[in-house]
Amino acid sequence: MRIENLIPGIFLKRYKRFFVDVQLKDGTVVTAHTNNTGSMKSLLGPGNSVWLEHHDDPKRKLKYTLHLIEVAQHALVCVNTQLPNRLVFEAIQDQKIPEFQKYDLLKKEVKYGEQRSRIDIYLEQNQVPVFIEIKNVTLAEENLPRVAQFPDASTERGRKHLRELALEAEKGHRAVMLYLVNRTDCDSFRLADHIDLPYVQAYEEAVQQGLEVLVYQSDISIHNHGATLQIGKSLPFF
Repeated sequence: MRIENLIPGIFLKRYKRFFVDVQLKDGTVVTAHTNNTGSMKSLLGPGNSVWLEHHDDPKRKLKYTLHLIEVAQHALVCVNTQLPNRLVFEAIQDQKIPEFQKYDLLKKEVKYGEQRSRIDIYLEQNQVPVFIEIKNVTLAEENLPRVAQFPDASTERGRKHLRELALEAEKGHRAVMLYLVNRTDCDSFRLADHIDLPYVQAYEEAVQQGLEVLVYQSDISIHNHGATLQIGKSLPFF
């Protein structure tokens, strides 16, 4: 995946949940939109380098979207929560995720379950339905600097997704939670029970019901005024 025409800047502050003030190279301060509903804990240090995309759409109130943040040791973090689904979908198409290399059908955003939720990716393997939910992982705390953690805030929506996947697993379908560690400085992954213990409990129940769990890291690089993101290695989960 390639994002072109990125604009560098310096992070100033986040407010009203979806607004981020950024200072551009010429000193101009602009307000960018972030679609990340989490806390973005460990990422929002004043002075951190960020990369924005500008939009010409006259209907948009905010003309910039926040995509990337650089943290300590020049590590890059993707905070745009719309990109992980695209990244994983393209990786499955290109047969870069071994667990999903052979499939008969591949779709995005398919309604499923009693509540008619939308699964991020749906595929079929030998006529067996496979439901894949993707979580964007961006948290790494100072006490465990190379360990990615999820979630970074309490998430009832995340617990709901686990329960829905567990129901599909009970039906004999493949139900997969794929945690995408969307930062370049981590070597492993864990669940943040100190942030949302009910999420961890829901996860454990879902695993007992047949939930399959995968953890992959994305490779992120910036060059020629754009960024390249692609699926990287699988990370250990403890």
